[in-house]
Amino acid sequence: MNNSFPLSGFKVLDLSAYIAGPYGCNLLADMGAEIIKVEPPEGDNLRKYPSTLLGESRAFLGVNRGKRGVCLDLKSTFGYEVFIRLVKQADVVVHNFRPSVPARLRIDYDTLRAHNPKLIYCSLTGYGQSGPLANRAGYDQVLQARTGICSSQGTTDDPKIVYGSVVDYYGAAMLANGVTAALLQRERTGEGQHVSVSLLGSALAMQAARLVVAENEPRSINRDMRSGGITGIHPTRAGHLYISANTPHFWRSLCTLVGQPALADDERYDSVKKRAAHVDELLPILREALLNRTAEEWEALFGEQVPCSVVRNVEDVFEDAQVLEQGFIGEHQHPALGPYKTIANPISFGAAQSRRELRSAPGLGEHTTAVLRELGYSDSQIESPNGNQSD
Repeated sequence: MNNSFPLSGFKVLDLSAYIAGPYGCNLLADMGAEIIKVEPPEGDNLRKYPSTLLGESRAFLGVNRGKRGVCLDLKSTFGYEVFIRLVKQADVVVHNFRPSVPARLRIDYDTLRAHNPKLIYCSLTGYGQSGPLANRAGYDQVLQARTGICSSQGTTDDPKIVYGSVVDYYGAAMLANGVTAALLQRERTGEGQHVSVSLLGSALAMQAARLVVAENEPRSINRDMRSGGITGIHPTRAGHLYISANTPHFWRSLCTLVGQPALADDERYDSVKKRAAHVDELLPILREALLNRTAEEWEALFGEQVPCSVVRNVEDVFEDAQVLEQGFIGEHQHPALGPYKTIANPISFGAAQSRRELRSAPGLGEHTTAVLRELGYSDSQIESPNGNQSD
């Protein structure tokens, strides 16, 4: 164990499925926590999602690294008994069941707290613990539609989904933050607690700059901070380039480097708000200039003077010099797939950044036998047909 990581020594039981809960626990693993992913015999449903990888889901691998995996049937006597033994040794339990489910499975907070009073119990739900929608299943894009993200991304008449599970990943970050804060409070008070995170709260929190309403404002107003098209993606002679030039310094640099220095001195365009108002005049001038070079040539020319990037494909990340320099990609070993590359160590902790062994996402039930032995079960108990375990 590398004790230099902030959460080294803490044990987390991850009962969650899909993306938000598992990736939240993934982030806890990056901070040093020991994560045991507890799956039903049929496995996390994310394992069955479409993937070009043989025998495993790319999404599952991406959000479940750094964990050991066990299979338990919580509805069986033996499976439940094993789970309670795990709870007694755990610091944190995470799940993403709807609020009505945990009590039926006898894994609700009050039940588990009786076995471990210091337990941090984190429930991730779609809509929160109470209210008329509490027991509905909540998913990323459902919450995008409900909270205005889709209509803001497109228009009311032509709404657009933001792909990439952004609500899930923001919810994962909130989960990791909430659990870490609860562990800090427990260190101070000695008391466990129930931490509640929802995708609804995540979808709202990530729109904080938009969700402000003043008294007597009209209902329909422009809530965006978009800068009128100057900041955005533009075609070039070859490829597309994203440019952000909102500050006076970057605006002047952009004008100078594209060969239009007079625009920087024109008082009609000397603020983001004014440039947005005159976008119909400015955008054709900018885009005509950008056609003189390729996106890569502009990126090199702008350098540190104008924030920008060539619009690249996700596959390019694996060869990105900055990504590699930061150690954000690591090679993992999977029991079925063999070696594969994925994100690693997205948070740096100084001295702790000396590389620890990278653990891949677990195969289904990969560590069941090992974990049961650690709990004191004999091989005959593990192999009992009543256990319904997979190795």
